[in-house]
Amino acid sequence: MTRKLYSLIAAAVLAGSAAPAMAEPGGCLKYGAAGAVAGHVANKHTVMGAVGGCAVGMYQRHKYRKSIAEKAALWDKEHPADSKQNGSGWWQKNHSNAANVQKAQWYDAEHPNGDAQASH
Repeated sequence: MTRKLYSLIAAAVLAGSAAPAMAEPGGCLKYGAAGAVAGHVANKHTVMGAVGGCAVGMYQRHKYRKSIAEKAALWDKEHPADSKQNGSGWWQKNHSNAANVQKAQWYDAEHPNGDAQASH
């Protein structure tokens, strides 16, 4: 009884201590910890839960980064590097993670309905 109570308290602390303003999904560490707790509570399969949670976390982060890169590429396609509107000349040439996130935000602002092929 006490062991289950401590497990539930630990799970609540882990869930509450996660940074809510984080831009990217949790990744291996966050999902692995949640999987370990869930696996431990459901039949003492802590290691299997951690491995499964880690795999899910890595996949979620990969999907997020892929969608950011796709949106950044669409923004680059719609805004040729020759034009200097929005101060985009430097951003067009820079392919860092911060630049891709900014381009994805600009793309989302220009396409609020999520239309990938909308034209102006």
